[in-house]
Amino acid sequence: MRPIVITTVAIVGVAIGIAASCNAHRQQPIYEESQATTQSANAAITQSRRTVITDVAARCSSAIVGINVIEEREIVTSPFSDFFMDDPFFRYFFRGVPEFRQRQQIRSLGSGFLISSDGYVITNDHVAGRATKIIVTTVGGKKYNAEIIGSDPVTDVTLLKIEGSNFPYLRLGNSNDVIVGEWAIAFGNPFGLFDRNAKPTVTLGVVSNVGVNLVEPAQYVPNGKRIYRGMIQTDAAISSGNSGGPLVNANGDVIGINTIIFSTATSYQGAGSIGIGFAIPINRVKRIVDLLRNRVKLDREFYTGLTVDYLTPDYKRAYKTDRDDGIIVVQVARNSPAEKSGIEPGDIIVEIDGTPIHSRDDLDVAINDGVVGQTLRVVIERDGKVLTKSLVLERRR
Repeated sequence: MRPIVITTVAIVGVAIGIAASCNAHRQQPIYEESQATTQSANAAITQSRRTVITDVAARCSSAIVGINVIEEREIVTSPFSDFFMDDPFFRYFFRGVPEFRQRQQIRSLGSGFLISSDGYVITNDHVAGRATKIIVTTVGGKKYNAEIIGSDPVTDVTLLKIEGSNFPYLRLGNSNDVIVGEWAIAFGNPFGLFDRNAKPTVTLGVVSNVGVNLVEPAQYVPNGKRIYRGMIQTDAAISSGNSGGPLVNANGDVIGINTIIFSTATSYQGAGSIGIGFAIPINRVKRIVDLLRNRVKLDREFYTGLTVDYLTPDYKRAYKTDRDDGIIVVQVARNSPAEKSGIEPGDIIVEIDGTPIHSRDDLDVAINDGVVGQTLRVVIERDGKVLTKSLVLERRR
């Protein structure tokens, strides 16, 4: 076999060819082409990741605020309270022991949102309604002292005002057309995270239910109850600090104020979402805000003179009724609004102002949502006959 012979000329020629080839490749924009391809791919991915939800988050976030409040409360203590005040014997026989009263500052936080370019902010009464100092922080970290324009403890709605102009604000929607199963986006300040980077948290869920009535015992509230009427239930994560923030639909319209959660926690720090949260419907909020903005005082210090009970089988037998719904009147105070309206013991209340009455909560919601001077249309059953009475809410004596 003839050996392979490589000459100097051949080697030089090969070297020149390789160099020319390398130079040719260097002139090709290999890296730039690769980068362009990556940018194109990222653009396509990013575009596919943009949804109505991300659009709503981007559009609405700038109108969300964090709220920090200082509230002064009077604390009443006795020198022996830590040892004996749980003992009813002590409370009775030593009720003359001097008590000490002191003012204590309580700090808390919550959420809110701007509803006008001139600085009106909506939040919950339980967030800021009794505050002595309110600091509103907007996106970006700017802080403002806020004034309470008005607050309604019963519906748990407060209207604040900060000084300034050209604020971003949210559109208020129509909670009457909320659809069970539609997207629900919650904005807010859970656990004070707004203070970390001056941005709200966004969580996503669906509308789980509508028209839920809830009654919550509360101090500092007329009749001792907050009335949550027609609440919107959602599984969007709502935690402590989210109170007062907006619940928004996929159009970016506010449909409610995030207010209540059901939680297994017993402390503020542990009060996180288990997927059951409730928002005050925005149509109810709008009605209250319009009154507060016009400085109208909502006088809830009324009474009815009614004592009622559940319609038990014993009551049904005693009053010979086959009804399964309604609340029975067991006592009517003399000269009370109830007596003046013609309601009598033994009457079964089945409806108030169009709201069916199935439970004590239904009755509380229908009555305690009223104001002094309001007339309620009460439908009762008496001796098998359905009657309608007009109950005028009078100021508590």
